[in-house]
Amino acid sequence: MTLFQLGRQNVEPPPRRSIQPQVVAAGMVGIVALAGVAVAIGFAIEGKISMIMGQVNTMRQSPPLWWELFTMAGNYSLAPTVILLILVLGVMKLSPRPQNWSRLVVVSVLLGLTINYILWRSFFTLNLQNSLTTVFSLGVFALEMLMLVSSTIQLFLMLKVKDRKRETDQAAIAVLEGFAPSVDIFIPTYNEAEFILRRTVIGCQAVDYANKQIYLLDDTRRPEIQALAEELGCNYRTRPDNLHAKAGNLNHTIAQTNSDLIVVFDADFVPTKDFLTRTVGFFQDPTVALVQTPQSFYNSDPIARNLGLENILTPEEEVFYRQIQPIRDGAGSVICSGTSFVVSRVALKAAGGFVTDSLSEDYFTGIRISAQGYRMIYLDEKLSAGLAAENIAAHATQRLRWARGTLQAFFIDSNPLTIPGLNPLQRIAHLEGLLHWFTSISRVGFLLIPFAYSFLGVIPVRATVDELIYFFVPYYVVQLSVFSWLNYRSRSALLSDIYSLVLCFPLAVTVVQVMLHPFSKGFKVTSKGIVSDRFSFNWKLASPLILLFIFSAISLWQNLGICMIKGAWQTTVSSEAALQVKGVGLGWIWSGYNLLMLGIALLILLDVPKPDLYEWFDLRRVVQLKIQPDDANPPVAFWGITTMLSEIGAEVSLTQAGFPTLALGETLPITVEIMEAGLVLHGSITRHGYRDEFPTVRVMFEPLSLAQHRCLVEMLFCRPGQWRRRETPGEFKSLLILFSILLKPRVLFDRNPEISAIAVAKV
Repeated sequence: MTLFQLGRQNVEPPPRRSIQPQVVAAGMVGIVALAGVAVAIGFAIEGKISMIMGQVNTMRQSPPLWWELFTMAGNYSLAPTVILLILVLGVMKLSPRPQNWSRLVVVSVLLGLTINYILWRSFFTLNLQNSLTTVFSLGVFALEMLMLVSSTIQLFLMLKVKDRKRETDQAAIAVLEGFAPSVDIFIPTYNEAEFILRRTVIGCQAVDYANKQIYLLDDTRRPEIQALAEELGCNYRTRPDNLHAKAGNLNHTIAQTNSDLIVVFDADFVPTKDFLTRTVGFFQDPTVALVQTPQSFYNSDPIARNLGLENILTPEEEVFYRQIQPIRDGAGSVICSGTSFVVSRVALKAAGGFVTDSLSEDYFTGIRISAQGYRMIYLDEKLSAGLAAENIAAHATQRLRWARGTLQAFFIDSNPLTIPGLNPLQRIAHLEGLLHWFTSISRVGFLLIPFAYSFLGVIPVRATVDELIYFFVPYYVVQLSVFSWLNYRSRSALLSDIYSLVLCFPLAVTVVQVMLHPFSKGFKVTSKGIVSDRFSFNWKLASPLILLFIFSAISLWQNLGICMIKGAWQTTVSSEAALQVKGVGLGWIWSGYNLLMLGIALLILLDVPKPDLYEWFDLRRVVQLKIQPDDANPPVAFWGITTMLSEIGAEVSLTQAGFPTLALGETLPITVEIMEAGLVLHGSITRHGYRDEFPTVRVMFEPLSLAQHRCLVEMLFCRPGQWRRRETPGEFKSLLILFSILLKPRVLFDRNPEISAIAVAKV
């Protein structure tokens, strides 16, 4: 049987293991017990800790020869920072976008600085003065090392990033010249609104590829969705139950179809016309099993919208698809993301179908495919777009489901660390992905550490100013300078910290819950198609952050007071007092940073009104407006250019004078012709004013015919190359943005937000 001759398959994945959760839970209880024993032993030998600390201090004062040669500390403290910063800035200037050679130089510098920093933190900064400081010092060290291990793996994997542009162009030529395996496009849906599904089906039907069938997989068995499928002319499938959620829905239809390739789009994702032209050609190679494309979004995520930065901040997923997926591609461990991918039916059958024993059926299906020896490819082109979560609660639901589903890896047969068939590099890449979720615990810990300085008098990190300048400053400054460059300008380090802070508490709780009860919660669908007319504060997510904000404010003044009382501004103090003052000084700086971040996070949790169900786009098209004064006179035409366009209306900037003035609340029937598309629409003018000194009118369309709606959807969502890659502000500008948001919060200065247009490429 060849790749494109596979018939109908009834695919059922193997059952989930039932013993592992109990085993892991018992193991965690054992770890807690061992930790208790360790603490007991620590108290028992507390007298020896001072002796150990004395030996460490002796080593600090008279370091061994190898350490002196390694550091040369005290003579050239600032030299490494200056030299390395000039080096990486020069490389980034010569190579504005990372290339193989420039990435190699920058990553090598970062790896060297990271190793240097880890050695210093391991040997010379731990405070083992007594049991309390030992616990805090080792705790901070462990949390920091967890994050460093994850980031170091990322750096290592960056040395082998794939660029598939030339390969994609060659594969697309093959499709245009006749390579056309049969394709089934699956659109699984569960309770999504009819208007969302309508645009998705229309978009899939507009894809330039003849040998395709479209299936609407309705897991809610709604008569109106069946009627929609009949109206649009696509296949409708349902089933008697909802067993295994999305994975079960997909597997049910796979058993009833027989195409060579399968494409999956979530209910809100609309492809561009060239989606199959750019992806199908890869399957000329029978070892290629899956081609994953990025998730783009035709609306702003709730974090950007709540901060009023819709066209400044990139969605959170941009970092993943611009930086992480190309890294994974180089390691042969591309993540199947559940939508906007093409998969070979042969490979999917070999993997046992879509995995049903986890919430992340997409991720583990990809792992099983890779374990069968097939290749998975990441094509870094924006060939579709969907709806990002529309409020912060939906955003949280989505992220917590991803975390829970991914971490279920430890309890199922598809664990990428143990499943047979993966090579060591693939396992390392998947390990980094699993560790990522555990770093939320580190983020919580870093919010709490300043309290140890202020309320307990504990100094978890022992370091002199010279040591900080020599070991920490180069590592931090260079990392900060190249952070945005390495992720292709998708996110600055400061803004990335904001995104990680907002959900760090629920994510940390979820990580612990999954480790104890991995399958205690089922699949939760992210709500889409939401409209609201008021501000709404998410108290559930905000509660821990509010408490932290209060205690951080107290901690800030407490640490600042201790610094002044203990002689922070004196020129002569004892060495131990100097350590205390420096430690507390670090504490109040840390508290101040946390206060800034927490303040922004709390503003993010205040959802702003969303006045319209439909998205508006900053799309410029020449239009002609025609007004019929009365039956006795011919229509009067006015020319203009659209400044905003949606499925339900348009805003037009007029390029000529003489348009009639409307009284407040008055409407005016009008005909709009979009000249490029030859599309004639009828509607009413509901608003007349000025934008940028030009007379502007807003038109709301009358109900569209199917032909009109198809034309409009194709113009708004399906144009190849229309989804832009925005570049995030740099670190300094990001800092200014954060301060401006705090000084001018949207809830006080923008109580009635207007409809805003999403920027798209003018192609």
